[in-house]
Amino acid sequence: MALKLHTESLHTEPARHADAAASMTAAPRAQPASTVRKWRHLAMQREIIVLLAMVLFNLIFTPHFWSLQTFNVNMTQVVTIVIVGIGMTLVVATGGIDLSVGASMAISGALAPMLFLNIAGPGGIALAFVLPVLAAAVCGVFNGLLVTKLSVQPIVATLVLFIAGRGIAQVVTDGSLQAFNTPAFQWIALGKIAGVPFQVLLMLALVGVFVWVVRKTLFGQYLLITGGNEKAAYLCGVPTATVKLIAYTLCAALAGLAGLISISVNSSSDANVVGLGVELDAIAAVAVGGTALTGGKAYIGGTLVGALIIQLLRYTLLAHGIPDAAALVVKAGIIVAAVYVQRRSR
Repeated sequence: MALKLHTESLHTEPARHADAAASMTAAPRAQPASTVRKWRHLAMQREIIVLLAMVLFNLIFTPHFWSLQTFNVNMTQVVTIVIVGIGMTLVVATGGIDLSVGASMAISGALAPMLFLNIAGPGGIALAFVLPVLAAAVCGVFNGLLVTKLSVQPIVATLVLFIAGRGIAQVVTDGSLQAFNTPAFQWIALGKIAGVPFQVLLMLALVGVFVWVVRKTLFGQYLLITGGNEKAAYLCGVPTATVKLIAYTLCAALAGLAGLISISVNSSSDANVVGLGVELDAIAAVAVGGTALTGGKAYIGGTLVGALIIQLLRYTLLAHGIPDAAALVVKAGIIVAAVYVQRRSR
């Protein structure tokens, strides 16, 4: 009899653990999928209304706003922030943060000219597009390993490369400015298709791809589950460490791509300047776009809208004679308001 009871307990114990894990997972997702979609649509509608209101204001009160030149200026100035913001959204969705994206941009921007200026022909151009992005991705792998293997808090783990990464870029270039005039490489930023800058089309394509990744792929679902309740996700078999590692790697790789665009626009690479402060702009775009900084959500389209709101606000203030320093104060106020609205929504 005792042997029978012992055998039954062995069979029922795993079931109890499975039930507990399932209940832990279900707790943060008690709302039906239709309700979640409803709140997401309401959030997006709120942000789009704000953006349209700013556009309407500028159409009425800002001279020469309705022109292709103004459109191109605003869109090209927001491209690098959106591309970095896409990667930041993935990391934030896991409950993390990446302060090293500016350093990843600097490393990528430092390596590219060294390749196409020293390797002649199309081979040098091709390597200048590939190797710097891979080098930036390695930085993301480093961040991901610190977070997943050593259990270092994300803000501390990424602070390492935030400090050291730009120093690495300066050492590689001896701290010197690399000036160049290479149309084949710079086409990524200066080229146009049907009058629209290629970098804008690239940005929109990346937004579309990652919207699909988050909404339609298994990785996207794992990403949100990991950020919503990492312990429960792990107990249910989700490879949370791998998901985080991929998120940090993609974030750094996208920052590396943004670094290539940045140096192409300026026709020069300065490790002291490339990507400086972009991590704060990216985090601001993510927050204004509706992605909760506590994890469990990822609104790639919202990040695009958030970046456009911040850029258009800066343009509006400058167009009406308000100094850029005041624009920084207003930007900080918008971030505070966005976080407050998120808390009220939850």
